[in-house]
Amino acid sequence: MDKFLLQQQVLQRLAEDLLQAEEAVREAHETATHEENIAENKYDTLGLEAAYLATGQARRAAAIRQALAHWRQFRPLPYDAGKGIQLGALVCLVDAGDKQQQLFLGPDGGSMQLLSGAQIVQVISTDAPLGKALLGKCEGDEVSIQVAPKRLQFEVLRVL
Repeated sequence: MDKFLLQQQVLQRLAEDLLQAEEAVREAHETATHEENIAENKYDTLGLEAAYLATGQARRAAAIRQALAHWRQFRPLPYDAGKGIQLGALVCLVDAGDKQQQLFLGPDGGSMQLLSGAQIVQVISTDAPLGKALLGKCEGDEVSIQVAPKRLQFEVLRVL
């Protein structure tokens, strides 16, 4: 798997998300400021609700812009067994049921799934519980995280 190609997929997806978020901001702002939505009494709140929505969408767009900036500056390094898993690592985990999963540790904007050939690669940040647990681990190490009432355990199979 090529980390550079995965990074390009992330950048493309974030750019698409930003376009959608900016369009949502425009629509909500137009609804909030449209003359037909001026409140006529205290129960007429459509304009106010649209203004709140526009504010939330603007925050979302700003967060996506920040993630884009982080991913543009990001340069994943090759795996160094002396340092263990670091930001930019491509990790293959296996769980107790022998189910494998591929993870790409990125700087921001996690919880995105990408395709590399026929394999699904989950992008996670080092702020995620599993991302934090992986930092410093090496091939063959065990990793466990608490998710609600369950403790999930994985073994690190491969790291690139």
